[in-house]
Amino acid sequence: MKRRALLKAGTLGLAGLALGGEQLAWLIGEAAAQGREDGEPWRFGIMADTQWKTSDDWRNPGTCAVEIIEALNRQFIAADVRFVIQVGDLVNKEDWTHIDTGQTERTLAYRAAAARPLYDAGIGFFPVRGNHESSQTAAGEIPALFPQTLGEGGNLFGVSRIVASDNDALRGLSYALDFENLRIVLIDQFTRKDGSGSTDDNAVDQVDWVDRVLADRPSDGHALVMAHKNLIGQNHVDCLFGATPQENPLARNRFIGSLQSNRVAFCFGGHDHMHFRSRVASPDRTAVAEQVICASNSHKFYTPKRGDSHPDHRARREAPIAQELYTIGYYIVTVDGPCLTVEFYSASHGQDYGAVKLTEGPRVGPFHLRERFGHSLNGRAFEIPNGGSYRVVEDGFRGTRARILSGTNRALRGEADYSGRALVKTVKTGWRETCGQAASHVLKLWGLNDNLALVDEDLGGRRPEDAGPTTTDPYVLSLSYDEALVPRAALRSGRFCLRAKAAAGRWVEAVALNAGGSARFVLGPWRSSARLGTFGVDLEHRTVWAVLNREGEFAAAWNAQGPILA
Repeated sequence: MKRRALLKAGTLGLAGLALGGEQLAWLIGEAAAQGREDGEPWRFGIMADTQWKTSDDWRNPGTCAVEIIEALNRQFIAADVRFVIQVGDLVNKEDWTHIDTGQTERTLAYRAAAARPLYDAGIGFFPVRGNHESSQTAAGEIPALFPQTLGEGGNLFGVSRIVASDNDALRGLSYALDFENLRIVLIDQFTRKDGSGSTDDNAVDQVDWVDRVLADRPSDGHALVMAHKNLIGQNHVDCLFGATPQENPLARNRFIGSLQSNRVAFCFGGHDHMHFRSRVASPDRTAVAEQVICASNSHKFYTPKRGDSHPDHRARREAPIAQELYTIGYYIVTVDGPCLTVEFYSASHGQDYGAVKLTEGPRVGPFHLRERFGHSLNGRAFEIPNGGSYRVVEDGFRGTRARILSGTNRALRGEADYSGRALVKTVKTGWRETCGQAASHVLKLWGLNDNLALVDEDLGGRRPEDAGPTTTDPYVLSLSYDEALVPRAALRSGRFCLRAKAAAGRWVEAVALNAGGSARFVLGPWRSSARLGTFGVDLEHRTVWAVLNREGEFAAAWNAQGPILA
């Protein structure tokens, strides 16, 4: 049952919309509980830096990019998210002097006011500080303006628990939140309420707390970590653990090791005003974490440093996956049982694509889905270099085995980041249980799509103009089936085959979703001569297989009309 459906249904009617914050939060908590019982997926949003220039712009007052915030608020409300997180830089300057009056006032209240449409829609908002509101004064203002960071007030909206920092000077600044089967840890690295701390090492003394909070969650719970600065930046050299990526190596080792051992899906940050996704190794190379630098929601857009001009590019601790520059973007995260999927949406800022600082309010939209990636608690991850084989991808779940039999991550033109580094792919597997209409469990595949990359080296024109890459290199997917669950007559008919989830939850022949190729059924094993669109049943090995160029959700099934997911 969706939140809005609950608010509109039954005896609640329109009266529910007039309830106070505490009552509304209780009702939304009830809706969340119902959602857990129904096993429904749920969503939340992520956004980044909302700085605006310091001029007297009443459409974007208080050095806060209110026009962009309002555009994103509309997207989040339309997506029916449960809450939104912002990874820092809520304003450009902590103080704003009016040009006409000469009066100076604090600015963070403007960012708090801009979150009101989310609250009115029953959606929470949870910020973490950035370096543009890094003062001791701001450390006191954040918990007062956003009491939900302390677990207080009427804007929690179904968040079941706030885990406070073990340092009193960081309460309401560094915290974790629980919603259903997800825990998110937010790290503040700036001047604390008591005036202590140095930006260069403020994350060092929090590593143990972060590790304990991550380890303390239920075994079937997802985990994300968020902060303003990144593990390794692209334009900025300063990052989460110091002024350069080389500082505090022991703390970095422990932190990235904690992310890996606690199965953290992603580490999100802002600060660099671009969409960038990569795999980052610890200095001692014993652990790896996947980081996401979030696209700009500001008047500023940064350009990555090239090659050796960035001190960590020489160390080669980072494998870039995807990149998009000079766009306004946001993220929708869908949590579906053991599977977590992130969708990145972006829009042109209305000026020519390139290194710019907006001088007027952007003409935001339309937004396009540019990239989809994910993580699963019960799957595996495979890093495939450019030119590498997909045949390493193999996984199993409760008797169902999945294998990629053939396919290569082709070195396509443009699949490099701005610095010229070849992009890798991170292929992820995940699993959902099925019901009697299928003879296997459901396999979920992410990361096979062509990389989102810099598509115009001259940085000309306006981007993006359409959806991101949706096709993959041709590959052959094989999935085992339980023979006892398949009607004998279906095995040889072609009706029993590898199926994929299509629009509106329909399950169709997997090859029907291909871009190009011709569908052709084969009774027998896969052979290297099989072309795109060929699919079959291997009776000897009890597998179904297909030659595909789409990723998604797959099952061995014979009835496309009946339910497949349990």
